[in-house]
Amino acid sequence: IAFRDYKAVHGIAGSAWVGLKHFKTFFDAYYFKRLLSNTLLLNVYSLLWSFPIPLILAILLNQIKSAKRKRFIQTSIYVPYFISTVVLAGMLYIFLSPSGGIFNVFRDAFGLKAVDYMSESSAFRTIYIVSGIWQGAGWGTIIYLASITNIDPQLYEASYVDGASKWQQIWHITLPGIRSTIAILLILRMGGMMNIGFEHVFVLQNSAVRSVSEVISTFVYRAGILNTQYSYTTAVGLFQSLVSMILILSTNKIVKLLGEEGLW
Repeated sequence: IAFRDYKAVHGIAGSAWVGLKHFKTFFDAYYFKRLLSNTLLLNVYSLLWSFPIPLILAILLNQIKSAKRKRFIQTSIYVPYFISTVVLAGMLYIFLSPSGGIFNVFRDAFGLKAVDYMSESSAFRTIYIVSGIWQGAGWGTIIYLASITNIDPQLYEASYVDGASKWQQIWHITLPGIRSTIAILLILRMGGMMNIGFEHVFVLQNSAVRSVSEVISTFVYRAGILNTQYSYTTAVGLFQSLVSMILILSTNKIVKLLGEEGLW
């Protein structure tokens, strides 16, 4: 479909062959750089902030000795993951409302002018990253905690006898023990650098912030589903997949050069 001028009445085989026309149209479009930069920036910021948080939380949870307290904290941080993305967006609109939102209540207490954060393009990326961390960080600790439990407890006991501090145990035992898990999750994360979650961006998006929030996924939805440009958006999706494949292959190769097993 990406290489044809697809018409539903003619079918795939009956539609005219146009080669790389749709790819050239996308690359030459005035919005190409904006879509690409928005997609990459949101993913890079998410990688820098969202990726390490579950690891840090897992290490901190592992230090809690009380099983009851540990279960309570785990349950508390898992709950946001089960909240619908639409409900999450509704909560954000309430909390950040210029009239009655909790953040603007604090601003008003200090004599500051109310701000409509959801309509501020400069605030969109921060809202997206922070809300993503809140929703998914707790759930992301599960794999790390499972990996930490596979580390031989005798290593910790021996290091304690040798006088190692908690930080030294984390640095020299915990992190090396889960290094392969971190590497695999990083490879998978890099493979999705071009495929940012559609729902999360879409529900936070509005016309006031579209210049910084319009990513390839939302563009494909608008152009492909709403405007029925099937061949064009299929070409855009194929471009996404090719870049993702290159990123995941490159990251896997780098990880293997660093001494880890990688995905294959």
